[in-house]
Amino acid sequence: MNTNEVQQSPSQAEFREAMAHLPTAVNILTTDGPNGRCGITVSAVCSVTDDPPTVLVCVNRKSAMHDVFRANGRVCVNVLGGDQQELAMHFAGATKISMEERFTWDVWDRTKDVPVLKNALVTAVGTIKDTMPMGSHTVLFVNIDQINTRSGGQSLVYFNRSFHRLDSAPPVPC
Repeated sequence: MNTNEVQQSPSQAEFREAMAHLPTAVNILTTDGPNGRCGITVSAVCSVTDDPPTVLVCVNRKSAMHDVFRANGRVCVNVLGGDQQELAMHFAGATKISMEERFTWDVWDRTKDVPVLKNALVTAVGTIKDTMPMGSHTVLFVNIDQINTRSGGQSLVYFNRSFHRLDSAPPVPC
């Protein structure tokens, strides 16, 4: 490459197209506390470290719930199963169901300090320990203190701008 050439960054559209081809788990991030109860569908969740158990979650700063999550400080990452696409759509804001009504359904474990989805593949409850602004989003670093994992069932993934069910399969030998 000629050192005089200027390398252009990808456009926002190019980046979004590339990220649409990155399969990701579908999650509902929930909170409850003095600043309110809410939840949103998120795909940007990632393990950070296992000592202490920490995940990162990216939340758009334009989201009406962004400040509620940060102020409450406690969250649950609910990893959705293949049969929970409709719930993902509700919490993505794609339906006319109010936030208040979403939490009246009998799918929530109300014995915890934050809403925990009863039949999620995984629920990870924790405390936001740090945040970092990055472009249009805030990265929340969540130290996990409670985990529940359900065996069996399908996973709900988002790929190429649509939901897909992913069956568990035996490991493929290397």
